[in-house]
Amino acid sequence: MNGLTEMLKGVLEGVVLQKISQGETYGYEITRYLNELGFEDIVEGTVYTVLIRLEKKQLLTVTKRKSKIGPMRKFYTLNAAGVAYLASFWEKQAFIEEKLRMIKGEA
Repeated sequence: MNGLTEMLKGVLEGVVLQKISQGETYGYEITRYLNELGFEDIVEGTVYTVLIRLEKKQLLTVTKRKSKIGPMRKFYTLNAAGVAYLASFWEKQAFIEEKLRMIKGEA
């Protein structure tokens, strides 16, 4: 769906962490994953900005390796702080979803 970029900004860190929690991955692969889910507005630059933020928060383990088809590539996995941050993200997300259902009159 188009036009979701603004709404997604608040949850994109958690979404990216969730993808990384499923196994070692890299920026382009995360972008493709999001695009395949229907987030067509998400571009590599957006994902790389999120990855840099997550690195600065020390939530990731980063390994640089040579790519078969290009320059060095950063591969990401979650560290213990990243696992804890992701759990907290899903708790907050569940709270927000519950309140939105209440507001909409579904709860």
